[in-house]
Amino acid sequence: MRLDRYLSENGCGTRSEIKKELKKGAAAVNGSVVRDGSAQVPEGARVTWHGEEIAGDALVYYMLHKPAGVITATRDPKQRTVMDLLPERRRKDLYPVGRLDRDTEGLLLITNDGPLGHRLLAPGKHVDKTYEALVRGTVTDREVARFREGIDIDDADGAFTALPAELEILGTEPGGGEDGALTRVRVTIREGKYHQVKRMFAATGAEVVYLKRLSMGPLRLDPALAPGECRRLTEEEATALTEGLQGNEEV
Repeated sequence: MRLDRYLSENGCGTRSEIKKELKKGAAAVNGSVVRDGSAQVPEGARVTWHGEEIAGDALVYYMLHKPAGVITATRDPKQRTVMDLLPERRRKDLYPVGRLDRDTEGLLLITNDGPLGHRLLAPGKHVDKTYEALVRGTVTDREVARFREGIDIDDADGAFTALPAELEILGTEPGGGEDGALTRVRVTIREGKYHQVKRMFAATGAEVVYLKRLSMGPLRLDPALAPGECRRLTEEEATALTEGLQGNEEV
């Protein structure tokens, strides 16, 4: 691959920006400064940009605390996307695994590991996804039982029977309005249908007014991350995520 393309795809800037920096000696390949953007980068070469080594073909994993109001997309000409929240220098092969609605916040994994993304999202893998929600009105043991049995959903977005899910009632709090109460719950689903959590509660006659994803498989949202912040996964988190899902068989 040409050096200028290699640098561009690894988030070092546009081709024109890179060309200017190359003339200043910003790039080195295997320890030697290279100023020609058309120079080929050998497989396995060590490339540095302004003295910092570039990961190249290495797999990258970011944990993002997605805030409300940001869309889950790689790019959008008008709206802010989750990719805009990553560090300034970012690889162009990164993408968000799954999606969270614009008004939903919480854990979002961003990576360039395609096979891992497939394992997390494939319907037959049944990877647990846990959310905390505020629901308008009162949630009772009746709804807990319905979630456990699997709820039949038939709305404008289609019809399906949700897989059994775990619903835990955490408590109630003032909500204002006519109903006067909100119920805080934690729900774990094993699939990822469109607007699934909201549609499951709607099928019981309730409305979700706040939704936050806490975990996805073995990955848990870091409580130290404020909305809009992200960090690389630790080695332990990446190992648990990549190795822990390999045993999930299609059913």
